Amino acid sequence: MKKILTVFLLAFAVTCVLAPVAFAEEGAKSAEAYGYFGMAVLGCGLAIGLAAFGTGIGQGIGLSKAAEGVARNPGASGKVTTTLIIGLAMIESLCIYALVVVLIVLFANPFGV
Repeated sequence: MKKILTVFLLAFAVTCVLAPVAFAEEGAKSAEAYGYFGMAVLGCGLAIGLAAFGTGIGQGIGLSKAAEGVARNPGASGKVTTTLIIGLAMIESLCIYALVVVLIVLFANPFGV
């Protein structure tokens, strides 16, 4: 099973890297631009995926601990809820920062194409 998964992921990675070359238009300003954009798209996809994965894990852990705290001490639910919402907002801001960086990389256009 590991070999099949490895071959599949390798084929997927090669397809993603070679996609800009396959869909390249004739008369392009430079071949470097397509390599850049292909790698930028691949890197941006990985970056936002990792950011979303990390923030999802962090929010899940925070929510579970807040639920445990409220279950153990229902009288402190107001303070726990307020702290939880502030913490979730801070965690979510990390994913938004990653999205901003990804959009800047995608739309920077250093080759003028």
